[in-house]
Amino acid sequence: MAPLDNQKKDPRAWDALTPPLAEWILDAIGSMGFGRMTPVQASTIPLFMGNKDVVVEAVTGSGKTLAFLIPVVEKLLRLEEPIKKHHVGAIIVSPTRELATQIYSVLVSLITFHSPSAATLTSTDEDEKRRPSSTKTVLPQLLLGGTTTPAQDLSRFLKNSPNLLIATPGRLLELLSSPHVHCPQSSFEVLVLDEADRLLDLGFKDDLQKILGRLPKQRRTGLFSASVSEAVGEIVRVGLRNPVKIAVKVKSAAGDDKRTPASLQMSYLITPPSHKFPALLSLISQLDPVPQKTIIYLSTCAAVDYFQHILSALLPKQFSLIPLHGKHPPNVRQKNFSKYISAVTPTILLTTDVAARGLDIPQVDLVVQVDPPSDPKVFLHRCGRAGRAGRKGLSVIFLQPGREEDYIAFLEIRKTPITLLKKPVITISDQDAELVTSKIRHEVLADRALYDKGQRAFVSWVKAYSKHQASSIFRVADLEWTELGDAWGLIRLPKMPELKKWEGDKTLGVKLNMSEYAYKDKIREKTRRVAMEEAKSAEPYVPSEDQIKKRKEREAWSHKHEAQDVKEVRREKKKRKREAERLEKMGPEERKTEEELQALIATVKRKKLEEDAEEFQGFDD
Repeated sequence: MAPLDNQKKDPRAWDALTPPLAEWILDAIGSMGFGRMTPVQASTIPLFMGNKDVVVEAVTGSGKTLAFLIPVVEKLLRLEEPIKKHHVGAIIVSPTRELATQIYSVLVSLITFHSPSAATLTSTDEDEKRRPSSTKTVLPQLLLGGTTTPAQDLSRFLKNSPNLLIATPGRLLELLSSPHVHCPQSSFEVLVLDEADRLLDLGFKDDLQKILGRLPKQRRTGLFSASVSEAVGEIVRVGLRNPVKIAVKVKSAAGDDKRTPASLQMSYLITPPSHKFPALLSLISQLDPVPQKTIIYLSTCAAVDYFQHILSALLPKQFSLIPLHGKHPPNVRQKNFSKYISAVTPTILLTTDVAARGLDIPQVDLVVQVDPPSDPKVFLHRCGRAGRAGRKGLSVIFLQPGREEDYIAFLEIRKTPITLLKKPVITISDQDAELVTSKIRHEVLADRALYDKGQRAFVSWVKAYSKHQASSIFRVADLEWTELGDAWGLIRLPKMPELKKWEGDKTLGVKLNMSEYAYKDKIREKTRRVAMEEAKSAEPYVPSEDQIKKRKEREAWSHKHEAQDVKEVRREKKKRKREAERLEKMGPEERKTEEELQALIATVKRKKLEEDAEEFQGFDD
């Protein structure tokens, strides 16, 4: 055995970095349980700690947060002179409040091990007076729109004089616009844009350009994202100086590049609409061990508002359900997010794409996409909430039989392959689906408020479905309205343009006297009855010119979609007609050969799906 001194040091060991990390950082990392650097950390930290701008593209859950926090902290503490009062040394920009809060929490956990910085977090004015002016510290401030006012943020800045800002773009720009906040060449060191493509997707491009205009050009800049889009390229050209591009890929078993962690199994189930929620309940109940943290994705905020009540009544008692969406007030979003993170019993987060990006929620075992995302790029980010940092995770998407099955091949082309979930076996009968539908309707009939929520949610869901970017796969014209109404437990299909020419039963077979259908809330019910009586004696309603104009605009939008649907139907008819004409021209032998070929193709396709199917091996203990 060779002497220890001659052995090669693990290139991904934290103490192998050059320049070496401070001892207290090694202690902090050790306490967080990170034994070795992830590939993105090993590739990024040495460059970013040096004098390189970086553009980092790495799979979700790969450890990007520490890859920029460690260099930022090291840069601030290695300055020759402490940063002056009311001067900023570093800024980290995040697209969402939740992600900014999370980055701030990780930073605080890190600098708690640096005694001078830890002292500043809890110091009083007297402590500050006694502290030597030469002491170098990292003092962060979190800036979130909607939680405080710009005046409160500025007041806190002037009082505490933080040198590191972690912020969402709008609130950061407001603070930087103050003449009391300084980012001069002499003190400003580094800018980080986390989830950079998401910042641009959310329409922050103008704010980012204004922020860059208020910062010195001589600085270090890092862009971090799971995917680097063309829009990010524009920011790269404007805000970075000869950046080093780092792309950390994961290899699949076949040797191809994957865009997801190797510890994450991505699967699908083919389920008719009315079978989706029974399949969800069966999946959660059958997994062993029980998933401790689950995320369920729906397409709209209104759907979350509706199904949070429905699922609470359907789920096994051991599961808690927490809703989260972008239209919640900021304090509710923060409260619910914190509640989910700190939960110690099996908990489900029912959410929209607001929780699809960047959030490093500890120990998420299971992700279920009841609704495929409108933007196919988001699919990968949703899946990536599970299987993070090497932990086993399972992601399952529900697809309707028929055209939606083409989404499987669509994702394969995008290098995000999914396989049929082989085990646990999810088998739902029509009777199972009818039982769940009757349970949902029982909840809805007990309170008219749920009926209102269901109507709004269904309309918003149909609008979202019509806006899928993969429009050839997700078509409103293919939807089965009765099946969907049953799946949602509706007692009426809402009035909407898409149903104008539909001749089915809009009552879904539910007999109900709507005038006697009451709200549980007595005050609300009393208001409804008063309004109903007033309506009986009121003059005939005549819409205003403005209302007529808006109605015409809505109808124009409806006609546009109807025209698209008519074109698709015509296209399908022509395709079937051509196929029928082709078969008609064939002789008996040719037709028999064609039938044998089609049967063979169907058999091969079915066998491939069965071969690709995966058994889920269980979560980490």
